[in-house]
Amino acid sequence: MRGRRLFDDVALRPGLRGMIRFLLWLLLAVVSLPLALLALILYPIIWLLSLPFRLVGVSLRAVFEFLGALLKLPARALQGPQHS
Repeated sequence: MRGRRLFDDVALRPGLRGMIRFLLWLLLAVVSLPLALLALILYPIIWLLSLPFRLVGVSLRAVFEFLGALLKLPARALQGPQHS
């Protein structure tokens, strides 16, 4: 059954088959165009709302990296100079 098209087994007049396909494309355009416009409008608003959370994440990561470096400092100091 591979390769079958949508209206292959339906006995429709050729003009009616084309009209139904056109109406389905029209329905798809009517449904997806408002969704695309909504996504286009909402994306910058959601991005702006997520900025404070990003800033908190960046600052917390910096604090944890600093604490990790502070905890590893005695071991690095006792290790001696690095030769590369």
